[in-house]
Amino acid sequence: MIPMTVRGAEKLREELNYLKKERRPQIIAAIVEARAQGDLKENAEYHAAREQQSFCEGRIKEIESKLAHAQILDIRKIAYCGRVLFGTTITLLHHESGEQPCYRIVGDDEADIKQGLISVNSPIARGLINKPCGAEIFIKTPGGEVEYSILQIEHLG
Repeated sequence: MIPMTVRGAEKLREELNYLKKERRPQIIAAIVEARAQGDLKENAEYHAAREQQSFCEGRIKEIESKLAHAQILDIRKIAYCGRVLFGTTITLLHHESGEQPCYRIVGDDEADIKQGLISVNSPIARGLINKPCGAEIFIKTPGGEVEYSILQIEHLG
C-alpha cells in the first residue's frame, strides 16, 4: 500500500482526468493532423506527437496504479493523540539556528519541501513519527546531526 493524504489523492485524480479528457484528445488530434501531411518516416510533427502520446499513456497507467494501491488517510478522522502521525502538520524549533520550520508529513508523490510537505519516508519524518509535542529529536543529515524540538502538532485537512 502507498500512503497518501486525501488532498494527494485528489490531485492525482485531477491530473488523471486532465490527461484522459483533455491531453489525450489533443495528442490524438495532433497525430491525425501530422498523418495528413504525408510521409511519416520524415515527419517530425508525427514523431513528436507519438512521443507525447507514449509519455501521456505511461503517466495515465502510473497514476491509475498509484491510486489502485493507495491507502488514503484522512488525519481529520483520526483522534488527536498528541503525537506526530502521517498527515499531521508539525512546527519545529531548530536548536542551532532558532528557525521554526513547519512541515506536513505526506506520501512520497505529494512531497514538496518548498511548500513544507515532506515525505513520510524522509529522514526528518521518520525521526518525527510517533513523537509527542515537546520532544527533542536528532536528525542525521549529510551535514551532521541536527537537533529539533517539536513545538506544535496539528491535525489539519
